[in-house]
Amino acid sequence: MNNTGVRAREVDVVVVGAGQAGLSSAYHLRRTGFEPERDFVVLDHAPRPGGAWQFRWPSLTYGKVHGMHSLPGMELEGADPARPSSEVIAEYFAAYERAFDLRVRRPVEVTAVREGTGGRLLVETSGGAWSTRALINATGTWDRPFWPRYPGQETFRGRQLHTAQYPGPEEFAGQRVVVVGGGASGTQHLMEIAPYAAATTWVTRTPPVFREGPFTEEFGRAAVALVEERVRQGLPPRSVVSVTGLPLNDAIRQALADGVLDRRPMFDRITPDGVEWEDGHRVAADVILWATGFRAAIDHLAPLRLREPGGGIRVEGTRAVADPRIQLVGYGPSASTIGANRAGRAAVRDIRRLLAEVPAGA
Repeated sequence: MNNTGVRAREVDVVVVGAGQAGLSSAYHLRRTGFEPERDFVVLDHAPRPGGAWQFRWPSLTYGKVHGMHSLPGMELEGADPARPSSEVIAEYFAAYERAFDLRVRRPVEVTAVREGTGGRLLVETSGGAWSTRALINATGTWDRPFWPRYPGQETFRGRQLHTAQYPGPEEFAGQRVVVVGGGASGTQHLMEIAPYAAATTWVTRTPPVFREGPFTEEFGRAAVALVEERVRQGLPPRSVVSVTGLPLNDAIRQALADGVLDRRPMFDRITPDGVEWEDGHRVAADVILWATGFRAAIDHLAPLRLREPGGGIRVEGTRAVADPRIQLVGYGPSASTIGANRAGRAAVRDIRRLLAEVPAGA
């Protein structure tokens, strides 16, 4: 029993989330001597293995996925590029959990992490409470789709949906679709929808940047460093793609030539029948598709008051500066598949050091 009156099971580490970041972290815990269920537990709110990938739209085939890196210790090989990525990666994650006996508990919703007793953290969940010496937060962003607000939004008579709800292109057949957002999802949606829709319009807040040439390791490191600097300052993280720009591949070139990727500046208001700019220009629409990204899913950490005045959590490496018991993996610069792998290893190294310095019960 702790000071909140909740009976909690005790472990050294709780991992929240079983996507790429959570599984990488669990692998490194296991590899360095932590036993699942005895020393650590992995909690995942999804109904089955696959992280956020299991919720991706069917037309996002494995061949369209950019930069999917295998998890540590087990390669993803021989996948059919024509199969939905949701199936390929969910099966891979399930096999990975079995291979390393990670014993992920699901579906378990983590509702709050707060100060416990004896220097421990109390993790409150839909499946009971856990008392832990350290926590790896690997909750990603999929559960926090960002919906911008514009005047007149509530008056629109058509359908509004977010990338998180995107069903695939066939559902937009014969409709006039406005796609909002200049990232990878926005361009992918447009290129898929255009052959089916009656008309498409692409709007973005800032002009999209298309990147010529190969994505070198040096370029990637520089982009990650820019994202890292933001989280070091306690600002909300931006995506790595927002820094790198969009790769100019053959499909993008064709879409530009065909006028599918004919970008307009952001509209000023939404009307019952479409969208409108300050100069009076209007576009009629049946659907507004918000490809406007996601925010970090970290509301359950709110009781610990980790957020800085800038709105983000200050992070050094993967460690929360305000509370060294908290590791954020897949947050900011590690919000990529290869970044999550490296961050999982770094977080476990940090936790081992912390637990050695602060003996259990101290």
